Order: sequence, then C-alpha cells, then structure tokens
Amino acid sequence: MKVFVLGATGYIGGSVAARLMAAGHQVVGTARTADKARALEARGIQATVASFDDLGALARLAKESDAVINAASADERKVVEALLAALKGSGKHFIHTSGSSIVATDAGGELTAGVHDEDTPIEPVPEKVARISLDRTVLDAAKDGIHTNVICPCLIYGKGLGLHEDSVQLPPLIQYARETGTARYIGKGENVWSNVHIEDLADLYLLVLERAPAGTFFFAENGEANFRDVVTAIGKSLHLSVASMPLQDGEQRWGVELGRLALASNSRIRAKRARALGWKPHRPSVFDVLAELK
Repeated sequence: MKVFVLGATGYIGGSVAARLMAAGHQVVGTARTADKARALEARGIQATVASFDDLGALARLAKESDAVINAASADERKVVEALLAALKGSGKHFIHTSGSSIVATDAGGELTAGVHDEDTPIEPVPEKVARISLDRTVLDAAKDGIHTNVICPCLIYGKGLGLHEDSVQLPPLIQYARETGTARYIGKGENVWSNVHIEDLADLYLLVLERAPAGTFFFAENGEANFRDVVTAIGKSLHLSVASMPLQDGEQRWGVELGRLALASNSRIRAKRARALGWKPHRPSVFDVLAELK
C-alpha cells in the first residue's frame, strides 16, 4: 500500500514509517522544512514540505494514498477533519493516534487504583475532553465510508526508528538528572503509567492497518511501572542520587501538560483488543532499557 504518514519526522511517525517500509509498503510524509524533507527522502520516504496549516496539501496527499496514519498530533482537530473530508466515501484506511492521558488521574504523585481497557467508561480530566471528542469523531467517520481506527499508546520508551529518536516522558527526567546530579520523581512517585516499547507499538500500527475492523479503538501497552521505580532505575544507571520533588517544582520545570498530567498522574490501561487482534509485544522492558543508560 501507499501510506501517507503525517508526522513521519517524529518519534512515533518515524518509527511507524520504518516498520511499514520493512513490511513492503510505500511511505509518503511531510516535513516542515526542506532539510527535514531531504532527510526523509534519504530514508526512502517520499517527502513534501508542508505544515498543519497547509490543509490543501495534506488533503491531496491523503487522496493520492491508499491509507493515512496521523502520528503527528492527538489534538489537531482542523487537520483531522480535513483528512477525513478528503477520504469520505473512499473506503481507505485512516489511523489516528490518541494518547492514554485521556484516562489520566490528576494525582500529584499518588497511586490511584483505576485501570481501563477499551470497554471501561472514561471520566477524563478537563484538559483531555477535547481529545476524547476527536477520537470519537474519527471512529464515527467509519459511517462515512472510511476505514477508521484509533490507536492510544501510553508511556513510550526505546530508541525511535526514524529521524527523532527520543520519546516524551522519560528523556526529560533523564536530562534533569544529568543536569542537576539528582534523579527526581514528583511527590511520592507512587503514580503508575502503563508503558510500551516503540518497536512493539510500530508493530501494532502495521497490524491494525492490515487486520483491524473499521471503527475500532485500541489501547497499546505492555506492562506498567510507578515513577519512583523508574526514576530510581535512572539514578542507578547514571550513578546519581534519587529524591522527590514537589509538584509545583515539576510544573515549573516542565509545565502542566508534562509536569502534572504526564509525570505526576496515573494512566493505567490494558490492551485487550490489540492482543485479541494478534498483537504480541516482546521487546525489552522499560527497566531493561534504562539499565543500559550511560
């Protein structure tokens, strides 16, 4: 298939693009600059210079492709609506990337007990209501002749397969530890996130593209860990001390989105549907990967 991967220069999108090409698919993508476009071309990806504002170009690329994967943003409604409009009635595949902060509990480093699979009702924090609405828009578009799916990963770790090798949550904690000489978690650090290796996640995108029924939502995870244990592993690998930091210091350092809603919250999911589809994640655990830090 010819697959348009929006976000091909990014961590998820670049890894998905590499996995698709390894399976024999042709990938096209966009980049914000000519330099990044050339870097994509060097990896075998047909590249167009375009941004989120170039809705006409994005729609054209969608119409020229057999499938579209949005791995660029979980929250850009105008982009998603433009792509869905371009694909309406075509029967083509559209896979949208969400994120498991839709089930996050704003807990300030405390543990909460709730665990979600795809059939569990969600009571989101206010900041994630719009994301859930966009997920629903994508799934509902299956009624308009588009083969839509949503993949919702959790904390992703491991080296990316594309131009961008770093994930969102762990690298800032590692960088902070290196800069300050102390690895820190927020509050008690008892808050838990599910996690998944980037290569296992890329496998799931390929599987969903090739097998998933239309209008289906998939969580993606392969285990979970609390942040105190994760940060302790960072400290051990870097030979640094480990300590707590107040929530307000985390927000000041990383902002509300990362410091409170990602690093101090709970987001516990189970990938029931993905495993039923045949997904078999098998890459090293987050602790195995952190043990190799230098």
